[in-house]
Amino acid sequence: MSQLSEFVSKQHNQSVEELKELLRIPSISSLSEHKEDIQKTASWIANKLESIGMEHVEIVQTKGHPIIYADWLHQENAPTVLVYGHYDVQPVDPINLWETPPFEPDIRDEKIYARGATDDKGQTFLHIKAVESLMNVEGKLPVNLKFCIEGEEEIGSPNLPQFLSENKEKLSCDVVIISDSDMWDRGVPAITYSLRGLAALEFSLKTANTDLHSGMFGGGVQNANHLLVQLLSTLHDANGKVNVEGFYDDVIELTEFEKEQIKALGFDEEKLKKQLGLTELTGGENNYPYPEKINSRPTLELNGIWGGFQGEGTKTVIPNEAHAKITCRLVNNQNPEKIQGLIKKHLEEKAPKGCTVKVTLQDTGNPFLTPIDDPMIQKAAEAYEKVYGASPVYKREGGSIPIVSDFNHTLNTPVVLMGFGLPDENLHAPNEHFNLENFDKGILTICSFLELISIDR
Repeated sequence: MSQLSEFVSKQHNQSVEELKELLRIPSISSLSEHKEDIQKTASWIANKLESIGMEHVEIVQTKGHPIIYADWLHQENAPTVLVYGHYDVQPVDPINLWETPPFEPDIRDEKIYARGATDDKGQTFLHIKAVESLMNVEGKLPVNLKFCIEGEEEIGSPNLPQFLSENKEKLSCDVVIISDSDMWDRGVPAITYSLRGLAALEFSLKTANTDLHSGMFGGGVQNANHLLVQLLSTLHDANGKVNVEGFYDDVIELTEFEKEQIKALGFDEEKLKKQLGLTELTGGENNYPYPEKINSRPTLELNGIWGGFQGEGTKTVIPNEAHAKITCRLVNNQNPEKIQGLIKKHLEEKAPKGCTVKVTLQDTGNPFLTPIDDPMIQKAAEAYEKVYGASPVYKREGGSIPIVSDFNHTLNTPVVLMGFGLPDENLHAPNEHFNLENFDKGILTICSFLELISIDR
């Protein structure tokens, strides 16, 4: 690694200047006025991949924004790595809270400030520079490598699943590497090995064929709001457990090692309560500790409830309709469509007399998990330790990134989330930035990982 370290260090200033070029392009995927900027960004990345020696570089047009593909496939007996990243970024509002313009990269206190600095241009760029470093120092890569970089992650990756499905052979690999997550803390790397899935639905409850006068009919007919409250109260028991039959059937409990890992991360309950302005942390299943509840247990949450008169003052009606929105966070082995079906059945069977219930199924996303003892996870941990001098922590995330599961299931391969951001880097917010202390280290960690997985083959 000494020659690589010297090369990366020598190239640092130039590499940062190149990153600035990339960050200057306002590739906001959600705003149509930036369509040309999206194309410009895709071209910039494609040209860079060609310049560092990647082959078969192409910009694949989709119904939305393009996907960039490239490969280098000259190691016959070595594993194949697929690097995924995204070049699109979030809108910059509110612009008045930025200390410097979001698309004019600025370095302050060894941090580079710009929209996309950490999510995900900066982190994706580390992989490009890792390839460039290896090609310059070694003249080749230790593994076969492919890039798949999209421009729609910030709008839900609507076209990527189809691209994966139609290009399974082209994208086939032994591992997918994604750097779009964060470390545990400064100097403490982390490997996120699990993400929760998602299941959403909405339902309406209806009684009479119109709202009714509460004086003329009050006490004699069903009130849709009252019945909604009754029905919603059946979804959880007194201890916060989801009361839907079959909801937990496929849940796999944490191993003792995983529980110890969660404990080792530490949790300050009083600090969190003060931060959130709460007096108690009693949501969810009461017989599980808070850190386990938020990342390794499934949930059923009410996201919206409405019915009857919503305006100012009083309107004396008995509402004939009431509505609710539900989302579930799901853990490994749970099927989102199955969970939707179980909740739909529950709502229809538990509906109080005198009403009808109509359920509308909405978004789904599969949970993701690569076991901690997977060889690729362990090689990633070894690479982190080699460069950072510290073993990474293993953590589950409570959120959902459906595309990670798509890679896992469509390509039937492990996915390793190797993040180099820090939790306080303001991704999606004003003054987004990336700590440059992780720039060279990130490049070297990726190089180390590629070398380590080539040794055992």
